[in-house]
Amino acid sequence: MNSLRLILSNPRYFGPAWVFASINILFGTWVIYIPSVKEKLGVDKADLGIAIFFLSFGIFTIFPIASKIINKIGVGKATAFGVVCSSVMALFPLLAPNYYALMAGLYLFGACTGFTDIAMNTLVAEIEKEDKKMFMSAVHGFFSLGGVLAGLGSFFILSIGNPAVHMLLAVIVVLVVNAVFFKYYYHVKAAPVDKEPFNIKLFKPLLVIGIVSFVAMGSEGAIIDWSGLYLKEVGFAPEALWGAGFLGFQITMTLGRFVGDAISTRIGSIKMVVLGAIIAIVGYVLILSTSTYLAITGFAVCGLGYSVLAPVLYRIGGNVKGIDSSQGISFIAGMGYTGFLVAPPILGFVAKKYSLVTCFVILLGCAVLILLATFVLNRKRVES
Repeated sequence: MNSLRLILSNPRYFGPAWVFASINILFGTWVIYIPSVKEKLGVDKADLGIAIFFLSFGIFTIFPIASKIINKIGVGKATAFGVVCSSVMALFPLLAPNYYALMAGLYLFGACTGFTDIAMNTLVAEIEKEDKKMFMSAVHGFFSLGGVLAGLGSFFILSIGNPAVHMLLAVIVVLVVNAVFFKYYYHVKAAPVDKEPFNIKLFKPLLVIGIVSFVAMGSEGAIIDWSGLYLKEVGFAPEALWGAGFLGFQITMTLGRFVGDAISTRIGSIKMVVLGAIIAIVGYVLILSTSTYLAITGFAVCGLGYSVLAPVLYRIGGNVKGIDSSQGISFIAGMGYTGFLVAPPILGFVAKKYSLVTCFVILLGCAVLILLATFVLNRKRVES
């Protein structure tokens, strides 16, 4: 909790933390209106899955060029630029007059948020180096906090009555607060680093971690994208509760990330993955009960389980023996975003052919797969 105290007491650290929160405020506000967009455009689940794919595709395609842009203009400026572009593009999906405009809007929104994601993580890493202060885990907690704020906004759906107006209000809040803190990090530039060649002989343990990252982030993205529709069509939740699963997921995700480092220090990274997987399994069992309130509770339990996985996997990937930490983390991140990219459209087709319940049975199986993978990680001794 020391890092949280640091962020709240110093604008140099709060500024980047608010960028993390901002991205998820924008993304979360889009998420709670997915059922409304589906109804407005008259698309089925498979078509919706393809549209959501374009958001992830935008994130994925910006990766190859983002680092070059960031290094050229400076990581502080890149972060500020990314926040502004993400805020503008967040309006496009909710203003889309047709299905193809929706896909284009989601692609642009995804590309801008993907760019900002890389910039803000690099920014925090550089500030940590400069100041010798560790606060990376806590800023990821602020990302989840942004999702909580967006989820709370779901209770204003009926009073606002217009998705685009709701998003505009979120954009105004994001930009006004960021405008106050831009000056504290705008000047930061990334220090040059020497790259080392990737050692293919050490690829096997890293591949296992990458597969876990693929499954975990894919599952996390699927819950975020499909929780509202699941509560509406399977849990028969009233409209006011469509965003409750997402909200519960984000609340527990936030709490888990703020305390995760302390627990991981005590029990170790591999055991932390085991614990997270077991908690997620319990959450899926509750979701599959199909009861509205048990399902909402299940989404919250899953959020607690998945909250620790991404940070721990990055830590393990950065400490695989014989592999440069930047190479390991890049590989883990790439695998994770690939999972995030392909999971929603795949589950959209599964939901169309079978049901949303079948989708969550598959996700339960994925959590079991993560648990089984920890035995392989133990044998390969990749504990950090």
